Amino acid sequence: MLAQLRPDFPDVTISKIRFLESEGLVRPGRTASGYRQFSAADVERLRFVLAAQRDHYLPLKVIKEQLDAADRGLTDGQGPGGRLPRKLVPLPANPGAGDGLPRPEDFAPGREVRLTREDLLAEAGVDGALLAELEQYGLIRAGAAGFYDPDAVLVARTVRAMTEFGIEPRHLRAFRASADREVGLLQQIIAPVSRHHDADAKARADELARQFAALSVTLHTLLVKAGIRDVTGG
Repeated sequence: MLAQLRPDFPDVTISKIRFLESEGLVRPGRTASGYRQFSAADVERLRFVLAAQRDHYLPLKVIKEQLDAADRGLTDGQGPGGRLPRKLVPLPANPGAGDGLPRPEDFAPGREVRLTREDLLAEAGVDGALLAELEQYGLIRAGAAGFYDPDAVLVARTVRAMTEFGIEPRHLRAFRASADREVGLLQQIIAPVSRHHDADAKARADELARQFAALSVTLHTLLVKAGIRDVTGG
């Protein structure tokens, strides 16, 4: 099943599929010994779900409503758990297609890299004074062991570029505060899921976090774009 999906969705994992199953988006059959059996219809449903998330930023609730609506209408007659919708409710246009807006998979954890202070300064091309300011105003935070991650390099480079416009780290405290508020809202959403003790709870929480993060950053980007149009009259 993964082999059929990965050419189009290279980041799909067993944990992701189990999460979608737990949310009722796919209902594979089971063998007598309890192993999952994914039919061709199940694979097509998964393709629809993954594409709706990737290309249209749809939350799972909306995707499930579309699949449920299709299941109540025309199906291929394979029966519960293996039905392939013949006609799905049309997906809304993707507001960020081709516009560089984030997708949930952009927030998936990458390979762990731990950078020393010297590594960060060299990679970002900043000096110790600027880094000290970035840390003072919470724009960069070292981990518990005192190391930095690759995102810290990108933050430092971004702020360095903004200094060319006369911006200083102290001017950017609102960005940190805004990000912290968004993370706080995210924690409220995933906390009930994280408290579950089943094996797939973490996968569900991680998936919800990625979805919300993509939507949050997308909304922020679109609001800034709208504001710039108002300022410039464009």
